[in-house]
Amino acid sequence: MTSLSSIPEGFGLETEVVDAVARDRAVQRCRQAGLRLPTFAELADPPAPAGDVAAVDPDAAATANLWRVNWFNDASRAGRAEVPEHVVVPPVLSGVDSPIILLLGNRFPMIGAHKVLAAYSCLAPRLVTGQFDPTRNRAVWPSTGNYARGGIAISKIMGCRGVAVLPEGMSAERFEWLDRWTSDPSDVIRTPGSESNVKEIYDACAALAEDEANVILNQFCEYGNHLGHVTATAAAVERVFEHYAEGHASARLAGFVAASGSAGTLGAGDPLKERHRSATAVVEALECPTLLYNGYGEHNIQGIGDKHVPLIHNVTNTDVVVAVSDQATDELGVLFGSTEGRKLLDRRGVGDDVIAHLDDLGLSSICNLLASAKMAAALDCGPDDVIVTVATDGAALYRSERAKAVETAFGGEFGSSEAAAVADRWLNGVDTDHVLQLSDRDRDRVFNLGYFTWVEQQGVDLAHFDARRDQSFWLALRDLVPVWDELIAEFNARVAG
Repeated sequence: MTSLSSIPEGFGLETEVVDAVARDRAVQRCRQAGLRLPTFAELADPPAPAGDVAAVDPDAAATANLWRVNWFNDASRAGRAEVPEHVVVPPVLSGVDSPIILLLGNRFPMIGAHKVLAAYSCLAPRLVTGQFDPTRNRAVWPSTGNYARGGIAISKIMGCRGVAVLPEGMSAERFEWLDRWTSDPSDVIRTPGSESNVKEIYDACAALAEDEANVILNQFCEYGNHLGHVTATAAAVERVFEHYAEGHASARLAGFVAASGSAGTLGAGDPLKERHRSATAVVEALECPTLLYNGYGEHNIQGIGDKHVPLIHNVTNTDVVVAVSDQATDELGVLFGSTEGRKLLDRRGVGDDVIAHLDDLGLSSICNLLASAKMAAALDCGPDDVIVTVATDGAALYRSERAKAVETAFGGEFGSSEAAAVADRWLNGVDTDHVLQLSDRDRDRVFNLGYFTWVEQQGVDLAHFDARRDQSFWLALRDLVPVWDELIAEFNARVAG
């Protein structure tokens, strides 16, 4: 039995208007922009786009693009797909008999990544409850890249000022995008380090929080992030699986895989497990195996935060931890993006329909693919056992990283012999090294790791931290979604009013 009364205070989890003046200023700002906010239900099951939406550039800072913040955009990102865009990876590429299905995150608008969904899910509830005044507050988006970009895009559409906080070592393409979307250089804060340096992001946000005008929307502890994926991503996975099952009557949804990152996407595994008895696997970099081995280190699988356990990771409902090496993702990124690599895959029987989707796979997408194969092998999954994961973003965000990999790993040349060596190393059979099926003791160990970040460093109340062990905590959070949807509907009525 869940109840809104069990939901912790703070973290933006308000269920009523806390500041009517701020809410009314937000209403006025949206009225000026001609903006209506999608509900969470509409993120999961979007209505048919109006004619004015179809005509809008999906990469523009246009209010109509809020109605594309869902999994149902077609390849052009301008039209609507009946089934979320996806690719079914064949055994000849994955190395396992189980079908692996990747939902394509680069179909999302503005940033070409699914993190724009998380950003909207965090800001919209604050806007409609008066926790964020767009005329006074700045939205601060700490991230390792895509969430910060999503936050900047959502802020701009909603008439708010956004600030991106991300490590200076992230891909050049991320910063090029931020330069185009921000007008003040101070709205992009580069913190020391790279993908593994999440603590440095937190420190920068702590300094920004000293100014009350700054609202920190920390994806690693924003339950709106979790709920956006529980609602919308889980629904998209189910729609894709149902579509696949129409032609494969004996198929079962055996697993859902997502990288650790902020753990937002992992939330989709909770309702999938309830409805399909699927297992949920969390992925991290082998070079920084925090969950697997209490380890640390640097890596280049951009899109995975590490050296900590996100507050919104439902650890006690996670079944498997998988580690993937950034050597694999870097080298396969080159293979997938090169002419020689694609010729090799074609000769080995990978169909044109799959090769055509390789540009849809960025580094963390390749990571999720490899992790899905390792999970399938570890769980002895067969041809009827479907593993679903997400391709968080596409190759377009990593052209500079691929150029670096060609230089550092291959001496500046990537020909047929290099392509064959990469394929033989990473695609010729699947091992189950660095895979752990979690026991209750393992779950407790991983859960306890979060104490040092959230209670000791970030000051989270211990009772709140411990409450997250029990599934009743996470089920109670879902009660927020219909309440927020009512508040969004009321907000929209005031805007139209």
